[in-house]
Parts: sequence; structure tokens; C-alpha cells
Amino acid sequence: MATPLTAAQVLAALKAEGVKVVEYKSWRTHNRAGHGAWGPVNGVMIHHTVTSGTDSSVALCYNGHASLPGPLCHGVIDKAGIVHMVGWGRANHAGGGDPRVLDQVMNESYGSAPSRPTKGNANGTDGNARFYGFECINLGDGKDPWPAAQLDAIERVGAALCRAHGWGAKSVIGHLEWSSDKVDPRGFGMPGMRDRIAARLKKPAGSTGTDSKEPTLSDMTAAQVHA
Repeated sequence: MATPLTAAQVLAALKAEGVKVVEYKSWRTHNRAGHGAWGPVNGVMIHHTVTSGTDSSVALCYNGHASLPGPLCHGVIDKAGIVHMVGWGRANHAGGGDPRVLDQVMNESYGSAPSRPTKGNANGTDGNARFYGFECINLGDGKDPWPAAQLDAIERVGAALCRAHGWGAKSVIGHLEWSSDKVDPRGFGMPGMRDRIAARLKKPAGSTGTDSKEPTLSDMTAAQVHA
């Protein structure tokens, strides 16, 4: 378990890892304080937005909508690999998930992927308290491409936060690996992304990229293929 980084600390960690960052509005103080715990944190969760267009996607993740107030994540990773910081503190991104998965992430005790989650938003453990969340702009239909620059940014974001906390790559999971209700991120496999993060963590912060080949269907997890 770890105390959440401050806004200044996460900004420094991302930039040290070579992440291109845009600070959106009052992201440093924009959160869901008063609506549940924030911390201790145990990992990083990756999502897809089911939207297109950078400006509108970033605004949506900052503001949220009538049934789910923002911020909907901490940062939005666009197609060009730029990370737009939209909130810091508790955010509405993870929802409920499987406590077995949380235990496996905390102890980094799983194999290529955590156990398939059997609990979701309605009956699961509060993930908004325990995970940093990053939304990636993608339609989530399995057809919308994941450019190399965007995958590289996901890798760097995951490595930056793991490095800051002394975590390994198994502290980075996809939303579909946390909640039985979810399929995101769809279009690439989290096991392969964790391999990339693990390789980056063996190098100094900010090193050149790892293998940035485009993902194929064979790279995807069974949950993503059959979603």
C-alpha cells in the first residue's frame, strides 16, 4: 500500500519518464473529495473512453456527465501519446471490482493476468480509492487503431507510477481485469503491455521505447476477444 503521490510529484514522475503532459484547467484540485476514500493506492488502471476527438474526450473526462460527475480519471492519453491531466485525488473511474484481484495486485502474485473478476460495479470493492486511472481515447470497438505513440505513452505512464512507488509491472491492470462488468481497454492485451512496462523499469527513467509493434488479435486476452 502507498500514500498517493501529490499532483506535483506525479507531474515530475511522468515528465522524468518522458511523458508529454498537458495540464487541463484546475486538474490539481479537481476530484471527488467527500465522496469516499482516496488511498492507500495499490496500482494503475487503464481504460478506453469509447469516444473520438481529443478536445471533447478531455472535456468529458474532466466534467463527467449527469449520472457520473467528473473527473472520470486522472489523465487522458490521446492518439498522439500526449497525456492530459484532468484530475487529482479520488476520481470516478474504477468503480467496484473483485477483492481477489485487488489482493493479487497488492502482492503482485498473479501470473500473466489476474484471476477473472467475478464482482463488478454493484457488488465489488471500491476501486476509486485504490487505483490511479488513465483513460485512452479509443472507440473500444476492437477496430479503432492504437497508434504506436499512444501505446508508448501507456507504457511510460505505467512505468512512471510504478517507479515512483517501487512497484512492479503487475501493479498495472486493465479495467476488464478488475470488474466483471467491463471490457476495456479493448484492442490490445494487458499482459503484453505489462511486459513492456517491466522491460522499461529495468532501464533508467526516460529511456528510449521498448518494442512498440502494433498489437494483433493474438495479443489480446480471451476476455477482450470474446467481449
